[in-house]
Amino acid sequence: MGVSIGAFEAKAQLSRLLRAVEQGQRFTISVRGKPVADLIPHRANATEAVAAAVTALQATARIHGVSDAEVAGFINEGRL
Repeated sequence: MGVSIGAFEAKAQLSRLLRAVEQGQRFTISVRGKPVADLIPHRANATEAVAAAVTALQATARIHGVSDAEVAGFINEGRL
């Protein structure tokens, strides 16, 4: 998963760990040598990402003169 770090050390260095996670690093936090949690970068909600993609697709379609019905047809055909 990533670098393993003890809970006590993680607590003492939380600010540094969070900065590292912002840069994409991952950490596994352990208690007495047993992994108990993963500290990983936050991912945007999948629903939000899909909604943003649909909005961008609709805007592109309008610019290029493609109707909503045509886009729906492309989706049904598996072209989008």
